[in-house]
Amino acid sequence: MFKTAVRAARPAALAARASAKPSSSSVRAFSTSLRVQSGPPPPQLYGPGAKPGTVPTDIEQATGLERLQLLGDLEGVNVFDNSPLDSSRLGTKANPVLVPSFDVERIIGCTGVPAESHEVHWYNLKKDKHTRCIECGSVYALDFQGEEHHDEHHH
Repeated sequence: MFKTAVRAARPAALAARASAKPSSSSVRAFSTSLRVQSGPPPPQLYGPGAKPGTVPTDIEQATGLERLQLLGDLEGVNVFDNSPLDSSRLGTKANPVLVPSFDVERIIGCTGVPAESHEVHWYNLKKDKHTRCIECGSVYALDFQGEEHHDEHHH
């Protein structure tokens, strides 16, 4: 169920990202015909809701990314990797600390080397660009694992 929900959500997320960029024309096509699908429709990322007279559980009322995370938790899959980065070594330009990401940028927090050496400093890490902590000097690089989108930027 979780894997089919992820497969169903991916095209919608990519379509939403593509539609976020400004259009060069204010005219768009309008179709009144039904879209033909082959096979059953993909599962939606919204729950069935509660039965009348009952209080819904989290899984019944959750939608979107929250539902995706709950479905993943039920199957033992960590949908959002929130584990800490490797802070056992100081990242250098030649060997930076790699931060995995499915997007072209990610916000990271550095607490120093070793961990908790200084207050948290937040950085916006971007693809193809190293970022250095201003206090401890550790270098971070984005390990981009997503799909390449040509001429597409979400900001």
